[in-house]
Amino acid sequence: MTQKRKIKLGFILHGVGRTWDDWRHPERDVRASTNFSFYRKQAQLAEKGKFDFLFVADSLSINEKSSPHYLNRFEPLTILSSLAAVTDHIGLVGTLSVSYTEPFNVARQFASLDHISHGRAGWNVVTSWLSDTAANFGRKEHPAHSERYRIAAEHLETVQGLWDSWEDDALVGDKAGGIFVNPEKLHKLDHAGSHFQVRGPLNIDRSPQGQPVIFQAGASETGRDFAARHAEAVFCGPADLDEARLYYADLKSRARKLGRKDDLPFILPGAAPIVGLTEDEAEARYQELVALTSIDTGLGFLSRSFNDHDFRQYDLDGPFPEVEQIGNESNQSASQRILKRVKKDNLSIRQIARELATPRGDFVGTPAQVADALQNWFETGGADGFVLFEPLPGQLDLFVQYVIPILQERDLFRREYEHETFRENLGLSIPVNRYAVDRKQVG
Repeated sequence: MTQKRKIKLGFILHGVGRTWDDWRHPERDVRASTNFSFYRKQAQLAEKGKFDFLFVADSLSINEKSSPHYLNRFEPLTILSSLAAVTDHIGLVGTLSVSYTEPFNVARQFASLDHISHGRAGWNVVTSWLSDTAANFGRKEHPAHSERYRIAAEHLETVQGLWDSWEDDALVGDKAGGIFVNPEKLHKLDHAGSHFQVRGPLNIDRSPQGQPVIFQAGASETGRDFAARHAEAVFCGPADLDEARLYYADLKSRARKLGRKDDLPFILPGAAPIVGLTEDEAEARYQELVALTSIDTGLGFLSRSFNDHDFRQYDLDGPFPEVEQIGNESNQSASQRILKRVKKDNLSIRQIARELATPRGDFVGTPAQVADALQNWFETGGADGFVLFEPLPGQLDLFVQYVIPILQERDLFRREYEHETFRENLGLSIPVNRYAVDRKQVG
């Protein structure tokens, strides 16, 4: 019997908020992004709501134009390891860049998180688009967009190879015989590629879920190809349902052409629900958010999408500048979406910045209205689930109290965690160790 498809939900830990002005809300703790107690409360609340995972975004470069959360925040693996100790079921997904890390270290860090959490780790594989990141790592220049994805493919292949270093039964622990590990089941990788040379084996065995779950967030052509081939879940940011459906259909089609099965990868758009017990209350909360925003928020989103380009150097009410090439070498998905919107209605910098600062979206309303919108995206080819932001303090609590029960009543969301590992709760199979497969084939 085929199991009914259910909505998958993640929650992004964003401390003081995702925009440039969220921190100004009277109920925000200005140190929330480095406040473990705050994150512990959010993590436990999301787990109470039976969310699939927590998600930690990251970047490796800041400047005076960075948003407050990115100016002052925890390193992803550190905070997730801490949260692993105060949660039991929820997945723990951390962002780590392939452009500025070594595969052996990444494999070891995520394998450690996977063991600490008893099989709940996930890796959001990113390439880093901000070019001044290179200066923080002693690099003369930032890799070009296409080169970053070539690095990413080899990096991921190497990490996954290291995760297979130990076969599942390699650790013998025979005290009487004096045998700790079976050397025939402990394997060197001996990877020698264009970007990395890694011998192995990894110095930690496989976790209960075999390997951490692979996330990806790219939406450029190259990013989509990478996600279609490698990702098990994709975090994306469509502007509306029409764009979500196009993205969903395109990525699923690319994956099928590559021979992937089980309808992978899962497509998870970002959403920022604003819940009110009445329509008037929801509208009042949305206006509360709007009141916080300034032109700086919109210009911040705009700048970050174009490699921290300074848009204040132009007339904010004049024609939009020619910056397409800058976008091509930075965050292609965001920059292309913005340029498309600008060209459609011939928007000025000020006009597009205002739109970016206060997007309303489909998820503002009563609990039933928010549930309706999530269900509509899910059932009409826009999403397999969502990664939720908390746009205002207290919204996660309202979502868990009022929206989750409606989704459960409609049989769209779990009532309890079904399994022990993150991978299994997502409905993913545990990967078979490659060396065990070879052993069976030889046998």
